[in-house]
Amino acid sequence: MTSPPRVRRSLTESNGALYALTVLIWGSTWYAISFQLGSVPPMVSVAWRYLLAAAILLVFCLGTRRRLRLAPRQHIGIALQGVFLFSLNYIVFYVAAAHVTTGLLAVTFSTIIFMNIFNGALILRTAVDRRVVLAACTGFAGIALVFWPEVSGYTPDRKAGMGLLLGILATYLASLGNIASAYNQLRGLPVVETNALGMAYGGLFTLLLALALGVELDMDYRAPYVLSLLYLSVFGSIVGFGSYLTLLGRIGADRAAYATVLFPVVALAISTVFEGYEWTLAASAGVVLILSGNILVLRTRAK
Repeated sequence: MTSPPRVRRSLTESNGALYALTVLIWGSTWYAISFQLGSVPPMVSVAWRYLLAAAILLVFCLGTRRRLRLAPRQHIGIALQGVFLFSLNYIVFYVAAAHVTTGLLAVTFSTIIFMNIFNGALILRTAVDRRVVLAACTGFAGIALVFWPEVSGYTPDRKAGMGLLLGILATYLASLGNIASAYNQLRGLPVVETNALGMAYGGLFTLLLALALGVELDMDYRAPYVLSLLYLSVFGSIVGFGSYLTLLGRIGADRAAYATVLFPVVALAISTVFEGYEWTLAASAGVVLILSGNILVLRTRAK
């Protein structure tokens, strides 16, 4: 039995809005993160970000009387989501950024599409959609063209090789976090409550790891750091992950992951305005490929 056309259209428009919100917010977080670097150890900044986001979400859940008492088995699934999606992947990416350029990391992170397709099929037993694979290849080619100067200028050495390996590891950890979220949603767990608890688990895990490694728990009270922390916690974490993971539950981890190909283009647009990024013919062609894959991946089959 098919849904009425009006209901299908409304759901599609809602998915499109969630997708656009995810891309725009995550595209802007790259610039916001630049204000987090330097004064506070990266691992500590990640901990502050997600502990603050968790605190806000938990207060919201309590204020709206959302159910936070869950079975121990459910907490295990949420904790796995928190550790993989809100902690370990960020920590490894920060370490990788010390060895390779952010452009190469962006290219590396776009491979999460293929990882989500593979992990979804392996862990969740989801069918592989050939159209999504085609869109992923198109988008990946586009992102490679956008960052072609950094890709073509890459010289393999031990330090850079380690950075790329760490980038791939971080991307795979993020993919496992995506699959954990999809699994939790398949078991009927709501996104807001799951994110609130997951961010708390991820933030606490990062904080404990920092303490275990002897990292100093610094805090920068100057306006740029505090304002960027608030933006990353509220918009980058609460709104961004809320939109993305809701979309993931609706259209699947493979299609939702295409946002990771498109949001670097938004980041470059912001860089054009604030940092003087200069567009090339290859970058423009790459954006056309990315947008083409974007259209393909979000199209729904007629039912």
